[in-house]
Amino acid sequence: MNRQLVVALLAFATVLAGVPAPAAAAVGQAAPQQTAACTFPVTVTDATGTEVTITDDPERVVTTNPSAAQTMWELGARDEVVGVSQYAMYLDGAADKGNVSGSGGLNVEAVIGLEPDLVLVPNSSYNAEPDRIEQLRSADIPVVVFESGESLAAVADKTERVGRMTGNCEAGVERAAEMRDSMANMEQALDGAERPVGLNSFFGYSSGSGTFISDIMTTAGLRNGAAEANLTGFAQINEELVVEMNPEYIVVPDHAPVPSSPAYNSTTAMQEGNVIVIEAHKLQQPAPRAIEASEAILEAVHPDAYERYQQLETESATASTESATETTTAADATATDATETESAESTEATTTTESSDSTTESDAPGFGVVAGLAAIGAAVLLARRR
Repeated sequence: MNRQLVVALLAFATVLAGVPAPAAAAVGQAAPQQTAACTFPVTVTDATGTEVTITDDPERVVTTNPSAAQTMWELGARDEVVGVSQYAMYLDGAADKGNVSGSGGLNVEAVIGLEPDLVLVPNSSYNAEPDRIEQLRSADIPVVVFESGESLAAVADKTERVGRMTGNCEAGVERAAEMRDSMANMEQALDGAERPVGLNSFFGYSSGSGTFISDIMTTAGLRNGAAEANLTGFAQINEELVVEMNPEYIVVPDHAPVPSSPAYNSTTAMQEGNVIVIEAHKLQQPAPRAIEASEAILEAVHPDAYERYQQLETESATASTESATETTTAADATATDATETESAESTEATTTTESSDSTTESDAPGFGVVAGLAAIGAAVLLARRR
């Protein structure tokens, strides 16, 4: 709407209300922008220690890794995403987005060409190609680098932060809360359960301590054999160690082969057929669907606890629904009270006007309205000429 028309409307509202009009913001001065519970601009400090200011609610977001893309999808914000990596193509609708993957890593030109308001980058990408990330920053594009996800709790926290930075605060808080509730429900369902040794295997590597995959396993009621063998991060695992730990369960992403060698074949896991194959985008991406990997392990290893977990999840969902209903009811009651108040004030104003018909024209309540309408008419005419 034209600025002159806005000022005139404010003046008109002032005449009707009998209160001073708020001063219009100076031209070029950015008033804080609010979306649901999100207010912009917002400044965050990312994993590199860089302060990043996001001026407005981002409408064009590029994700350079599949976990960030998955997070946006889980927040119901996929329409805001304009670019994804080639590894995010499993997401519904991702093929319609710009592909920012190039030979050897991130395609900087492709990212810049998409004119993003915000770029979400994993710590692993930054460590692998910091120069390319700095090129984006040199192009005055807000780039936020995330810390490595070391636990499901960290993934939930990141989900909430992504919601905050992209103007999806409510969705971020809700999705993170769902993850935290599920983790708490698993812990309660597993109370008193014995925890067998598990081993995550993919192409000769395993997930040791300090990894979210380790946390996926332990949250679901397994002991992580790699972590107990003092492996940290994602590390190669030798077959002698496999024989020594003798895992009772082996957890494998669906894009990797089930390990087959004399060492692995001698384990209790292989001999009893206890191999749990999980979709890679759930097991290997630090994003909201990682909780589903824990659920799959829980169901395979602790079926009784899984049943209790499902009951607890139902109770949590019911409680959440009741809470939302109470909030809505309270809001409706407030709105009803406000309507009744407005109705009473309107009736009183009408009575006052009817009793004032004998006053002079300049003193009549309607005079201010006529003057206000005249001001609006002049402003509209001026606005149309500019």
